[in-house]
Amino acid sequence: MYAEERQQAVVRLVTQRRRVAVSDLAAEFRVTTETVRRDLSLLEKQGLVRRVHGGVVPADALVPLETGLSERDHTRADLKDRIARAALALLPGTGGSVLLDAGSTTARLADALALTRSADHRLVVHTHAVPLAARLVSAPQVDLHVLPGRVRTATGAGVGADTVLHLQRLRADVALLGTNALSPDHGASTPDADEAAVKRALVGAAHRVVVLADSSKLGRQAGVRFADLAEIDDVVTDDGVEAADVRWLEDAGVEVHVA
Repeated sequence: MYAEERQQAVVRLVTQRRRVAVSDLAAEFRVTTETVRRDLSLLEKQGLVRRVHGGVVPADALVPLETGLSERDHTRADLKDRIARAALALLPGTGGSVLLDAGSTTARLADALALTRSADHRLVVHTHAVPLAARLVSAPQVDLHVLPGRVRTATGAGVGADTVLHLQRLRADVALLGTNALSPDHGASTPDADEAAVKRALVGAAHRVVVLADSSKLGRQAGVRFADLAEIDDVVTDDGVEAADVRWLEDAGVEVHVA
């Protein structure tokens, strides 16, 4: 096989598997790891792949842009509904406390919580997300607390020093977070630094951290990391998840729940 043919085959393989180790590519094409790294360097310069520690991912695995909440709310809506319903099982018992992050999937969790929780199962819910607060304000079983902060138009989320400082004074049973991307090398990440700061504070304020992420977000990276895998206890995703993604999550000690 000529070098050009091998490089084209590498791109096809990475596109199919979403993440491939250098050692696996070397075995697949019966070449040295040094040859593979030279191939990957060339392919990355051409914008066809993106190198990560120990391997390679597709060029689109880096999430560079942030879409608005209304747009995201209509993307993969059925999967987000299933993830939200599955996440209900991870909520604490009556009298427990919850931190609820901004996002389209957590918004569906707020809807599910308001509709399905009985009035005698009371929860204390803290959120910095205006759309989620609006969904929960009339739920009789929810003791709702809205965190202070400057509200971002794109996500409806309160951000800034006031939000972070308030979270640093809290300690809740469970934090349920959305994410733009989740990868073995970069953890959970989001494009906006202000939102990442609040998400980090949410992680630090909870005994248990649950990330809601549809399968399209796994193996991808956004600009700002807000949690390492070691800080995440559970990931709730959909049945489109790849077996390889489940493996690296479980290898990191994360419990995976498939909706």
